[in-house]
Amino acid sequence: MLGARSLLLSSLHGYRSSWVIGDLVAALTLLAIALPEQLATARLAGMPPITGFYAFVAGSVMFALLGSNPQMSVGADSTIAPLFAVGIAAVVSATSPDYVAMVGILAVLVGLVVALVGLLRLGWIAEFLSAPIISGFLGGVAVIIVVHQLPDLLGLPGAGGSTLHRLGATLSGLHLINGWALGIGVGVFIIVVVAERLDRRLPGALVGLIGSTILVAALKLHAHGVMVLGAVAHGAPHLGLHGLSWSALVAVAPIAGVVALVIVSQTAATTRAFADQGAYEVDVNRDFLGVGAGNVVAGLVGAFPVDASPPRTAAVVSASGRTQVTGLAAAGAVVLLIPAVALLEDLPLATLAAILIFIATRILNVHELLDIARYDRFEFGLALIALLTVALVGVEQGITVAVALAILDRTRLTARPHLHVLGRIPGTTSWAPLEGTEHAIEVPGVLVVMFATPLWYANASRFRTDLAAAADRAGHSLRLVVLDAMGMTDLDYTGARALRQMLERLAHGGVSFAMARTNKTARAGLARSGLLARIGEDNLFASVGEAVNALHP
Repeated sequence: MLGARSLLLSSLHGYRSSWVIGDLVAALTLLAIALPEQLATARLAGMPPITGFYAFVAGSVMFALLGSNPQMSVGADSTIAPLFAVGIAAVVSATSPDYVAMVGILAVLVGLVVALVGLLRLGWIAEFLSAPIISGFLGGVAVIIVVHQLPDLLGLPGAGGSTLHRLGATLSGLHLINGWALGIGVGVFIIVVVAERLDRRLPGALVGLIGSTILVAALKLHAHGVMVLGAVAHGAPHLGLHGLSWSALVAVAPIAGVVALVIVSQTAATTRAFADQGAYEVDVNRDFLGVGAGNVVAGLVGAFPVDASPPRTAAVVSASGRTQVTGLAAAGAVVLLIPAVALLEDLPLATLAAILIFIATRILNVHELLDIARYDRFEFGLALIALLTVALVGVEQGITVAVALAILDRTRLTARPHLHVLGRIPGTTSWAPLEGTEHAIEVPGVLVVMFATPLWYANASRFRTDLAAAADRAGHSLRLVVLDAMGMTDLDYTGARALRQMLERLAHGGVSFAMARTNKTARAGLARSGLLARIGEDNLFASVGEAVNALHP
C-alpha cells in the first residue's frame, strides 16, 4: 500500500514552499497558451469547443497523479487531432451526433492501449518509428492541418473528402475570399509569430483570440460574412460512454492503434528530452500510464484523445515550473473559466485557423528534412513517402508503409554484412581489420575473419560466399581459419547449415577451423546443431591470439 501511495503525485514529494511562486507563475503561462490552443485543437478534431477544455483538465490531472515527469504538460494536441478526426470521419459523418460518441470510445480505447504499454513496459515499440519516419509523418500531419484550416482562414465554406479534394475545393472558391476573415487570420498569425520570436512565454495566441473577438463584436463583422464560433455549450460534461458496441470497437480499433503508437512515441521523446535538459530522472513507463489514464478519463467525460505536448512543456520549463502543481493549477483555472466560455461566441474561426496553421509550421521541421536528405537519400525517401502517404492517402496507410519500408531497409542492411579479414598488429596480441588498420598484417597460412552480426537465414548465403571467397584468395598455403564470433550473438538453423557447409569445404581442403570469443547464445546454437561436437570444445578460444598460437605455432 505504501508503494502504491508513493506513485501518486510523485513530483510533489518533498515539495518546498519556495517553489510555489515559480509553479503558479508557470501555471499562468501554461493557461495563456493552453486556452486558445485547446479551443483550436477541439475544432481541428471536429469536436465541440468545450471538449478541448475537458481534454486538458483530464490529461493534466491524471498525469499529475500517475506520471513521473514533473514538468510535462498533457492535453489536447494538434499532432493527433487530425489523425483520429480523419479516421473517425471515415466511419461516421462528422456532423452526426454519433461522431462525438465514437471519439469518446476511441479515447478510452487509446488510453487503455497506452496504459497497457506502460504496465507491460513495452515502450520499445515506439523505436520502430525512426527519426526520418517521424519527421515525414509530422510533415504529413502539418499538410493536413493547413489544408483543413485554409477555408476558415479565407472565409470560405468548408469541404469534406480527401486532402486533394479539400484543396481543390478551396482553390476553386478563391474568388469568394472574405477579406475581413483573411485580414483577421493574417493579423493573428503575425501576432503569434512575433510573440514567439520575442519570448515563448508571451501569450500571443491569447492576445489574438481576445483582440479578434472584441473586434468582431464591436464592428459587427458577422454582417460582413465573418464566420464565428457561435454559442458554446459550457455545462457539466456528459459522463460515460455512449453507443458502445462490439461493432463500434471493431471500427475504431485500427485508428486507436495508430493514435496510441504516435502518443507513445511523442510521450517518450518529450519526457526523455526534458528530463535530460533538467537533469532529473523519469520513468517512461509510468508516464505512459499517466497519459493513458488521461485518455481514459477524457473519453469518459465526452472529450477526445490527449497527448504529451512538447511546446507546452517547453513553456512550463521556460517559466520555471518545477512540479505538477503547474499543471494542476492550470487545470483548476480552466475549470473556473468554463462558465465564461459563452463570451467567445464572437470568436472568428479565422483566428483558430491562424493559430492551428502556426502550430503546423512548427510541426513541419524543414531543417531536419534537409539534414536527412543530405545524410542519406534512402532515409529521406522514407520520410518523403511517409509525408505524402499520410497527407494524401491516410494516416494508417502512411505509418504502415513507412514502417514496413524502414524494417525492410534494416533487413536489407543486416542481410548484407561485411565479412572482415583480420590481421595481427606487430608487437601486440591484438588483431584488427586489414582494411581499417595500416599496421595489421596477415599471418601466412592463417585466415582470421570476423562476422560481426547474428548468423541467420537472411545473411547465411552471404556469409558462406564471402568466407569461401576469402579462403580461395588465401590459396593452397591456407592451413587454419579462425572465426572471431564476438558480434555473432546468435545463429539460427539456416545459419548453422551454412557454417556446416563451410566446415565440410575446409576439412576437404585439409584446413583446420577454430572460433574465438563465442558467447553463450551462439554456443547453445552450435550445440543444438551438432556443430559444437564437430568443431570441438578445444577449438573454442577466448581470443584470436590464443587460437592462432595454439593451432598454428
